[in-house]
Amino acid sequence: MKLLITGANRGLGLALTTEAVKRGHTVFAGVRNPQRHSDALNHLSSLFPNKVKLLQLNVADESTCQAAAEKLRADHISLDVIINNAGILDERSKTIEEIDIEKVEQTFNINLFGPMRVVKYFLPLLYKESDSTVINISSEAGSFQNAYGGDYPYALSKSALNMFSEQLRNYLKDDEVSVYAVHPGWIKTDMGGEKAPGTPEESAHGIMDIIERKTKIIHNSSFINIKGEAMPQ
Repeated sequence: MKLLITGANRGLGLALTTEAVKRGHTVFAGVRNPQRHSDALNHLSSLFPNKVKLLQLNVADESTCQAAAEKLRADHISLDVIINNAGILDERSKTIEEIDIEKVEQTFNINLFGPMRVVKYFLPLLYKESDSTVINISSEAGSFQNAYGGDYPYALSKSALNMFSEQLRNYLKDDEVSVYAVHPGWIKTDMGGEKAPGTPEESAHGIMDIIERKTKIIHNSSFINIKGEAMPQ
């Protein structure tokens, strides 16, 4: 399979890229600046030179999304999977009285509008068939039932991302393309912190099992965890 993964230079994005290429897939690794990507991604590229393809892609900049998609189209490349992984968590632990609205807008620009931009330009490159998948990396913070009165920009943007995922799922249902908003768990990343009980590698393994249909989804929810179980809406 050919996968597009945004935010592929670190954290979960890097783990997803690593897991995918180890399983024999080709990854178009979306990074804001290919010349300044992480040493880990550089090492992975050297180990799998024909499987890791760096792609300049800033999800906050629509022109780079369009240019990246046009580059793949010019090379006659189609995709099997789109993973919208790039995201930020800003204004952590701020009360509603304290938050900077510009930071809220920036969070939505990356966490919600970013995936929308990616899908807008890359969906025409996605095979419309039952083996194709769009994954939006979400969070339990986006659940109405789990609302905890904090992390407003992140939680609200992920809740909106869940809605976008459900809309996209219905849009593509006749094409049998699977669309999921996936809660990756609390994992040790720059965002999750060192106290997190899970690892990016564990989450990446679970997400790839969903993509490869090794995990069977037996419900009708588009908001799931890495085991394929439905998350509270």
